[in-house]
Parts: sequence; C-alpha cells; structure tokens
Amino acid sequence: MECTINWGGPDGMLFVASTGSGHVATMDGAVDGGGHNLAPRPMELLLAGTGGCTAYDVVLILKRGRHAVTGCSVKLSAERADTDPKVFTRIHFSFTVTGSNLPRAAVERAVQLSHEKYCSASAMLEKTAELTFSVDIVDTQNTPAA
Repeated sequence: MECTINWGGPDGMLFVASTGSGHVATMDGAVDGGGHNLAPRPMELLLAGTGGCTAYDVVLILKRGRHAVTGCSVKLSAERADTDPKVFTRIHFSFTVTGSNLPRAAVERAVQLSHEKYCSASAMLEKTAELTFSVDIVDTQNTPAA
C-alpha cells in the first residue's frame, strides 16, 4: 500500500493525498493553523477511515451470515490528548444497523469481531485510545410505510 501527499503551496495548509488505488483525498487545516478550512483535517480523516473500516467489517460479517442488513452507520466521538502528540485517548463507536429481523446477538458479534479481529485501524488506535461501543438496531420489518 502506498500514498503520496502533496502540499497545495505557500498560501495555506491544503494537502492532496493520492492513493495507490488511484483515488484522491484533500486535507486542510483550521484557519488559526494557517489553513483555509476547505477540507477535513488529517486527524478527522484518520477517524473517518477507522469508522469506514469497522462499518465495512460489520456489513460484510452480517451479509456472510445471511442476515437481511439494509443499512449501517457508525458515529465516532473522539477525545484527544492535550499535549503533543495529540493522540486519540478515547473513541466511542455508536453503531446503527438497519435490517429485517436482525438478531441483536449477531449484530453485537459482528461489531465485536470487527474490533477484536478484523479492523486494522481500530487495532492501531487501541494502542493509545480507550475504545467503547454501542449498538442500536432498527427493524425495517416493523417500521410502518410512509
């Protein structure tokens, strides 16, 4: 895996990441740090990547278990250290998984497997941060049609 980061120039703190898979992501800093607030901060992208990694796992695990999953979102709330390096010290993952007749045990097990076995990003962040999780299941079979 590889990634190249290019600075946008002397008028700010805009950076463009080009990934080995051929995609780009833009990052910027806050105005008080010399940026123009045009894109997410690098640490926000790190947090977003972790959320994407674990959501991917949860959906894949549930699909492989032949569960009728139709949606998955995860909101990450993080705290950082007060001093440099300002690593993440606490991260809470709040999952909302949508589907028909999803067994709570299966959804909770998918979340657990992601964090204990599959999600490389959370495994790295676990070295500095306390990770906590909550799960909400929305049953589409019992949701009235609009």
